[in-house]
Amino acid sequence: MSNRTILILGGTTEARELATALSKSGTDRIVTSLAGVTSAPVLPRGETRRGGFGGADGLQRYLEAETVDLLVDATHPYATQITASAHIAAAQSGCPYLRLERPPWTAKAGDTWHIVPDIDGAARALPDNATAFLTIGRQELGAFANRTDCRLIARMIEPPDVPPVGIEIVIGRPPFAVEDETALMRDRNVTVLVSKNAGGDRAKLDAARDLGLPVIMIDRPSGLPEPDATTVAQALALIADHNA
Repeated sequence: MSNRTILILGGTTEARELATALSKSGTDRIVTSLAGVTSAPVLPRGETRRGGFGGADGLQRYLEAETVDLLVDATHPYATQITASAHIAAAQSGCPYLRLERPPWTAKAGDTWHIVPDIDGAARALPDNATAFLTIGRQELGAFANRTDCRLIARMIEPPDVPPVGIEIVIGRPPFAVEDETALMRDRNVTVLVSKNAGGDRAKLDAARDLGLPVIMIDRPSGLPEPDATTVAQALALIADHNA
C-alpha cells in the first residue's frame, strides 16, 4: 500500500530517472505527468498521465483530488508556463513543492558563444546567408520565418504534422555522440549552431567547438523559482528528508 503520492512534472531525463529511482521502493505511488508534445516518449516507471492540467487552478484541483503529498517539478528549464503554474498551485493547495532543474552549460575554452535573451534575438543574430543548425524545438521555428536569406536545418524528435516551409528537418532523439554531431554539421556545411541553454549532454557544443563554429545561445528565462536540486541524487536526498 502506498505511503505517499508523489507527482512528478516530467518530460526530461532527470524526471524519468527520478521516477525510476522512487518506484523501486514499491511503497509510494509515483505519478509522472507528461505534456504530450511527443507522441511516443520514453516512459518512466510508475504511473503516467498525459496532457495539461488547465493552468494553476487545474493543477491545484488535481493535487487536492489525488491527495498529492509532494509535487516535484522536473520539467525542461524553458517550460516556464508549467513551472509558474506548479509554484502557484502548490502554494494554494499547501502541497510541498520541490524543483529539480539541471544546471546550465557554461562556455569552455575554445567555445565561441553569442548569448541572446530569447528566440527572437536568436533569429536576429543569425549572420547574413548563414547555414544554421537549429536545436530549439518545433514551437519556436516560426521566429525564423523571415530569415529567407539563410539555409535553416532543424532537429526534432518527431516529424511535424505540417513541415515548415523552407526548413530542412532532421529527426533524432538524444543522447547524441560528438562524432555524429560533427558529421551532421560538416556534411550540411553548417556555419552556426542555435541552441537553448538546456544543460545536460553537450555533444553538439563540443562538435561546434571542434569545427570552429559559433553558437547562438539562448539564455534561460528569468523570474522562475530557484531550483531546490540540480541533480537526481540531490532530489532523492531532499525527498527522503521530507519523508523523515
